[in-house]
Amino acid sequence: MDFRLTEEQRALQDSARRFAQNELPKLAAEIEETSHPVPHEWLKRYAEMGFLGINSDPELGGLGLPHLDAFLVMEEFAKVSVGVAFPIFECCAGPVRIVERLGHPSLRERVVPKVVAGEMLVAISMSEPDAGTALTDLRTRARIEGDTIVIDGSKRWCSGAGHSEGYVVFCRFDGTPGAKGIGAVFVDKDTPGLTFGPQEQLMGFRGVPSADMTFENVRVPREHLLVGPGGFSSLMGLFNIERLGNATMALGVAAGALEHVTAYVQERKQFGKPIVDFQAVQIRLAEMAIKVEASRLLIHRAAANAEQGLPNAREASIAKCYANEITREVTATALQLMGGYGYAKEYGMERRLRDSFGWGIAGGAIDIQKVNIAAELVGRRFDQRK
Repeated sequence: MDFRLTEEQRALQDSARRFAQNELPKLAAEIEETSHPVPHEWLKRYAEMGFLGINSDPELGGLGLPHLDAFLVMEEFAKVSVGVAFPIFECCAGPVRIVERLGHPSLRERVVPKVVAGEMLVAISMSEPDAGTALTDLRTRARIEGDTIVIDGSKRWCSGAGHSEGYVVFCRFDGTPGAKGIGAVFVDKDTPGLTFGPQEQLMGFRGVPSADMTFENVRVPREHLLVGPGGFSSLMGLFNIERLGNATMALGVAAGALEHVTAYVQERKQFGKPIVDFQAVQIRLAEMAIKVEASRLLIHRAAANAEQGLPNAREASIAKCYANEITREVTATALQLMGGYGYAKEYGMERRLRDSFGWGIAGGAIDIQKVNIAAELVGRRFDQRK
């Protein structure tokens, strides 16, 4: 068992780190101030570096590398900010993976190369007003009429809504109850009948658009069907890649906070010496480092075992759950070590703390991951409705 990165992986990681650290801090500050997503001209720069297609099929313009390589890049971007890293997350761990794996060839060949080239973003549309954690309660309806799929319903908490050019929409087909009736359809942003609500004002996640979506007699070609009824398990299997992406974004926030505060405590002086010389500070630094390293190892294990396939559900849940918890702990400790400077917006640590809480809500809440982990341990699913 070898925990060392290959020379190629280290080179990719170093390239991503240099680009992120040298080029993106100013953009991150602008995104934090305006809440505007990464501009298209920057997406093109990401694409030119190969960062949007790391684990995409080479025949579709990608690099064809394992998921782990994509997560190495994602972490380096997330160390700078969630806002600048979000396109990497969406392109390398998000719904593009569903389109690439399950989409009709004509759809896959239209969408994925545009994503890899920085010309298109794809968002996932799952949650609804009454179906978040209880996703199998979703009510957005889809029916097949000849060569057309007709969609009616509403979605909530869609990251990318109103900004992304395409959406992977989870729907219920033919009124079939439970998971058996759920499938997914690809919908382009400009499709008639699709409208967006006002942008949500969130605690963190500046630069990550979020809004309601309404579907009124939205019609798309049958070739836009990604998964029909009965294919819910295949959707959730692919969603484990997104769970690891979520974990990596949380890790990046924590790792960035650790690097930030480590530099700070060596410069900040109290009682005539750098505060890092105080044992209490040393202990806090060590505790943060242990959590960051443990989180990274859990993510890398799940990604390495999956290679270019699907991560194990249990390993993905453990990695996500742990990363979601430790990012909150690490950023809070870092803010405390910085005192008033940590609490001041100007110095960026309070942003990391705000951003840290979003990942444990998105993509399956922390407690839901724990329920999934327990189910794997005992070998049966738990019915929360009984």
